[in-house]
Order: sequence, then C-alpha cells, then structure tokens
Amino acid sequence: MRRDARAATIVTRAGHQAKMEPLTVKSTLIDAVYFSQEDGRLRVCLSNGEERQFEGVAEADVIAMVTSRSPGQYYIENVRGRFKRIAA
Repeated sequence: MRRDARAATIVTRAGHQAKMEPLTVKSTLIDAVYFSQEDGRLRVCLSNGEERQFEGVAEADVIAMVTSRSPGQYYIENVRGRFKRIAA
C-alpha cells in the first residue's frame, strides 16, 4: 500500500506548514519518502506501517538514498543512525 501526497505536510517548530515533496522509491523496506528542501526534514514511511522523521538532512543524502541500488539498505546504513530523529 502506497502513501499519497495528501499526508505530505508537516508543521515546523515555528508553527508553519511546510510541504514535503514525495519522492519515488523502489524498495521492499521503504513504502514512501517525503522531503522538505525548506527545512531539511525527511519522512520515511516503512512498509510495516511505521514512519520515521529526521531533521537536518541534505538533499544530496536523500537523492543518494532513493537512487541507490538498495534504498532500504542505504537508509539503514546512512540515514537511520546519522540524522536526528524527530517525532512523527
């Protein structure tokens, strides 16, 4: 089941809504990826239904993840423990 773009907004710490752009990803671990260039927030929707949000993520890191041969493995090795996780 794929997430749709209607759920692709977040509320920033300042109380503003920021649009998170959906990115295409082919992965058995990751169902959907959303990224906000405005504030470097990344939302990863896992195939088990869990969601993870991170802050301070560079666009280059997001592109590397979604274009890697194994986005799920890239997420585990380079995103999950490297960037600050925030409440989803």
